[in-house]
Amino acid sequence: MELLDYLKQHFLTRAQLLAASGITSARLDALTEGGGMPRPSYRIRLDLRCASFFGEHDEEASAEYYATGYPSWIGVLEATAEDPFTIFARRYRTALASLPLTTTDPTLGDGLDAHLRDEWGHFLAGTYGLCTRSGLPEDIAAKELAICVIKKLTAIDNAQPDRRRLRQAVDLLDRASTPFAPHERARSSRHRYVDAMRLRYGLPTP
Repeated sequence: MELLDYLKQHFLTRAQLLAASGITSARLDALTEGGGMPRPSYRIRLDLRCASFFGEHDEEASAEYYATGYPSWIGVLEATAEDPFTIFARRYRTALASLPLTTTDPTLGDGLDAHLRDEWGHFLAGTYGLCTRSGLPEDIAAKELAICVIKKLTAIDNAQPDRRRLRQAVDLLDRASTPFAPHERARSSRHRYVDAMRLRYGLPTP
């Protein structure tokens, strides 16, 4: 049940998302199918077997889990007729400009327009709801920038990177990233770029 405990702690069920957003299930479906609302990050199916004084009972159940930042995203969608991608891209760019790190990686430079289109696809698929704390453009931008900086600083084996800058990037990624579900942690970006970097370079944990 560790997975269910994790999902309950870090995500919203569909019912919780609807209650927090003040919209109907049909409206959520319309926003999703319209290409402006991310899909759930996790979908689970449970085959339940219960035994009691009255005998055994079998039941199937399913649930969807969404990032905790999605009620605010729905609020934005409901408050304006502006193109959702335009909102996403503007917030992403604003977040990049405000962060205390920079990178020469062309993905976040000359290639940013194309990158944002790719990011938008992952956002709508619910991928960033899975791997960032809020699922919102600000955390996504922080995650991508931090990973670019970490990769650049540690690209040469056995070289000593700028530890102050590396710690900044690792701490930024730590703040933006989810803990990840138990079965995902060993393969996660958090494991590669936060846990492994702190261990390898002796970086302190905030």
